[in-house]
Amino acid sequence: MSAKGCSPDNAAAEGFFGRMKTEAVYPEKWEEHTRNEVLALVDEYIRWHDHERIKQSLGWMSPVQYRQSQGMAA
Repeated sequence: MSAKGCSPDNAAAEGFFGRMKTEAVYPEKWEEHTRNEVLALVDEYIRWHDHERIKQSLGWMSPVQYRQSQGMAA
């Protein structure tokens, strides 16, 4: 059973949230945004990550493109 704060148990999620912080969270001035604007920005980042951000480990495809190329649901 995994322990609280044991990132090796959830490395993929830890990596995703680390990249999101670096690429989308830290550059923003959040005090200038409403709660709904922040939620919209996070949603926009997740959609961009899944549909447009290419990864070398996926053969230079986005996660959605890779799943489609493997015959999986996107």
